[in-house]
Amino acid sequence: MVTALDVAAFILKTCGKMTAMKLQKLVYYSQAWHLVWEEKPLFKDPIEAWANGPVVPKLYNAHRGEFEVSEIPGGDAARLSAKQQASVEAVCKYYGKWTSQQLSDLTHQEAPWRDARTGIPDGERGHGEVSPAALAEYYGGLSRKAQ
Repeated sequence: MVTALDVAAFILKTCGKMTAMKLQKLVYYSQAWHLVWEEKPLFKDPIEAWANGPVVPKLYNAHRGEFEVSEIPGGDAARLSAKQQASVEAVCKYYGKWTSQQLSDLTHQEAPWRDARTGIPDGERGHGEVSPAALAEYYGGLSRKAQ
């Protein structure tokens, strides 16, 4: 199965160098919307609700200490299927023009991240998981409202 590192590698190949925070958010939204559109996860790596928004710890460890990221060690963009690529490309087309701070702010307004941080004060560390079920439910609801 494709990993979050593979998805990140594909995003960087498609969109070019970006901040680590923006990359994390685009990987998050790729997982969310792929769950809605294809009714299955894009990758199995867990997503956690950190203080600055959703983060895939495995991806964080791959880019730790870097402000801007241009490649992901261990990530292979070629592993994504055509359907997976289409999901990620759609996310990049819509969210790619947003800044990392705008994407972080957006995730803070949305239920999956907020719910995973229940009981954790703003700005404090937290490791609650943002579950695939929560993503599918919330973003699926947004999709139905848009129709």
